[in-house]
Amino acid sequence: MDGYVTVIGGTNMDIAAALTAPFVPADSVPGQVTLGCGGVARNIAHNLRLMGHEVKLVSIFGEEAFGNMCWNECLAIGLDLTLSERCEDMRTGLYLCINDQSGDMIAAVADTDIIVCITPEFLGSRIDALNNSSLVIADTNISAEALQFLIDHCSAPLMVDAVSTAKATRVIKALHQSQTHRLQVLKLNRQEALAVTHCDTVESAADNLTGMGIGQVYVTLGSDGVYCSDGNRHEHYSAFPTLVTNTTGAGDAFIAGVAHAQLCGTAFPDCAKMGLRAAYATLLSTQTVNPDVRNYCRE
Repeated sequence: MDGYVTVIGGTNMDIAAALTAPFVPADSVPGQVTLGCGGVARNIAHNLRLMGHEVKLVSIFGEEAFGNMCWNECLAIGLDLTLSERCEDMRTGLYLCINDQSGDMIAAVADTDIIVCITPEFLGSRIDALNNSSLVIADTNISAEALQFLIDHCSAPLMVDAVSTAKATRVIKALHQSQTHRLQVLKLNRQEALAVTHCDTVESAADNLTGMGIGQVYVTLGSDGVYCSDGNRHEHYSAFPTLVTNTTGAGDAFIAGVAHAQLCGTAFPDCAKMGLRAAYATLLSTQTVNPDVRNYCRE
């Protein structure tokens, strides 16, 4: 586990509402509202740091109260922010989610306009640090152009998290427009995989994606586990049975677990097992990142 991992993408202030009564449209419902630092890239970075890795986070923070809170929390957990920037003219990303009584998401809104500051030029000024990484992970909060730059210019192994159906198309656009048309790892959920490929099954979607030049595809299936493919090998792993406390952050933990396994020398597709362990830890926690995730992810 020598070297460092670089994670690129969103840092948000998360506002999460957990309902304590059944959801009723167009009405006020009792529940608990919490505030905390989140964002897909930041969550991935946090998980990897807890797993024992040195992590550089490439993100954009505002200089308002939420930005200060997120910046200071990232430093407190040991993330290296030397590649990140603060922008006084923009607001730190905000993520608002509503979860039902079982912990499943009802709806969410991501206000992440600040991330447009991560441009190809922004990444180009940091390319040496990226290329010296043991692994680079990006989320699709960044633009298709920024993702294309990484695909074409990042010599370190590159992993991408699709984030959402609305943003997953960015990585497909980036692949089509890139010079190399190669990406080592893409992680999506079932809905995202079917949406970006227009396929009817997860299996055909994975075949479609590996046919585009993606080396390894991990399609998370919620309580059904994960389907993995590299174009030659195909594997389905079942999820760990559990009573869900919270689903927010489970996908972020999954890709962090896969990355952790790869860095520890685990071969495809068994890296998915570590991803499932990390996701399981998150599902058990009231927090977006389980502080005890490392104990679930020991080799």
